[in-house]
This record gives sequence, C-alpha cells and structure tokens, in this order.
Amino acid sequence: MVADYISIETDAGSFDALAAGPEDGRPILLLHGFPEAAMQWEHQLAAFAALGFRAIAPDQRGYSPGVRPKAPSDYTIETLVGDVIAIADRLGWAGFDLVGHDWGGAVAWWTADVHPDRVHRLAVVSTPHPAALAEALRSDEDQAIRSQYMRDWRATPATENAFLADGAKALRGVFGGRLPRSRVDEYVHRMSEPGALTAALNWYRAGRPAARIGHITVPTLYVWSTDDVAFGSAAALATGAWVTAPYHFEMLEDVSHWVPEEAADELTALLSSHFDSCAGDGGADYEVS
Repeated sequence: MVADYISIETDAGSFDALAAGPEDGRPILLLHGFPEAAMQWEHQLAAFAALGFRAIAPDQRGYSPGVRPKAPSDYTIETLVGDVIAIADRLGWAGFDLVGHDWGGAVAWWTADVHPDRVHRLAVVSTPHPAALAEALRSDEDQAIRSQYMRDWRATPATENAFLADGAKALRGVFGGRLPRSRVDEYVHRMSEPGALTAALNWYRAGRPAARIGHITVPTLYVWSTDDVAFGSAAALATGAWVTAPYHFEMLEDVSHWVPEEAADELTALLSSHFDSCAGDGGADYEVS
C-alpha cells in the first residue's frame, strides 16, 4: 500500500488517517462515508501521490477510536465541518482541495459553503448538494422513498442490533454485493468494535443543521451513478443550480453508490482531470506552513 498510517492530533482528539505523497505537495483531503473508512480512498491516494499531491484521508469522527464521543449532539454538521478545519490547521494547510463521498460528501459541501477561503477545489461523489436533496425530499416521491432509511436508522439500539445480528448480515447487505468480500469484512470488523457503529449512526441522529447551506463558490466536480440506491436523479440533476463557480457533472452508468471502490479507475481519472485543470490557479493558495 502506498499510503502511510498517521495520527492527527486536534483538540477533539486523535484522528487516524492514511497519507500519501510528498509532505510539501499540493494538499488534498478525502472524506469517507458510512459505513466505510479512510481505506475506501486507497486507489485515489496512490494516484494523487503520483501526481505530487499530499493526499490525506482521515477516519472521521466516530470512526477514529480517538474521537468517538457517545452523544448524537457531538455529530452535528457544524461539528463535522469543524473537524475538517481542525485537521487542516494541524497539518498547516491554509488552503486545500477537498473530496467527499456519501456522508463525507455532505461534510465537503458544507465545508466549501462555510469556508470558501480554505477550500479551493471541491469534488463530491454520490451525495447531491444538501439544498437540492432537501427540495427533492419535499417534491420527489422517488427520493423520499430512497431516503426512508435515514429515518429508520435513527432508532437506537434497535438499529445497531439489527445491523450486527446473524454475522452482521444486514450491515453486509448495505453494500449490495458490489464490493469484494474482503473489503466488506474489514468494514464490518471496524463497525463491530465497541461503540463504533453507534458513533457512525450518530451522524444520522444528530439533527438538522442550525443554518441553511448556500451556493458553492469554488470550482466543483459532482459525480453521480445511475445504480445509486440512496440518491436519485432529481437531486443529482438539480445540484448544478447550487454552484455558482465552474461546475462539472459526471454520470456513471451501471455503477452503484460505492463509486470510489467499484469504479476506482474511472473516478480517479475524473478527479485527476478536475484537479489538474485547476493546477495552475493560485499556487500561493496551496502554501503549506
């Protein structure tokens, strides 16, 4: 594996992370989703390292044992965005590029909205802009049906028990047979650690953001796949209206929600092209202290 294991110390605790590429390289942060971990980005970390980036993928709050509070109120979107900035500060990154998938995508959208001075280029995989998703939930029956799981998973501890029963059959089923068994085994092992699954589910239980998200003002790539069971076309196609900067939308045919691993080569090529197209912009913005 090209990436190294590192720890990133913040006031909230110690985040485990995978890091690749030269320490003085252009900084890029990759945020994973539920119920995965930083390892979902192994392919992309290697590719960005080869391009000269300093690429880091943290195990986010609740997934890192060193940052695993018990209360749902410790997993608000504002707190999760704060973690991103705290990690960047600890790494000495005044500005950085940002990639997110699933819940990591939601955090990426919000981080780019709240901190456009810090996030220079954005790429989000699967997760539509939160405002586009909210509108789809109100007006599109298909999206409302797809998102029912978010409400169902807020039950506790019933959800944890159901996920882990019978050899974690339900948790394994989340991946729909689209990932290698060995990779699913690793995710299940991680989620079976004491408190880990509850912490991951607390992202769903934390409640609505206190503020509304606005338009994104940094160059953005959004990648959606047609076999995504969580996010339908209504929110995906509406996302562009929420980006006022240069925007590029890519639709992957016959690919499920688990894009970074299922379509690793294709996604990596899209990400590399997106960030390479901006490589000449504002070099001073990427200075690492």
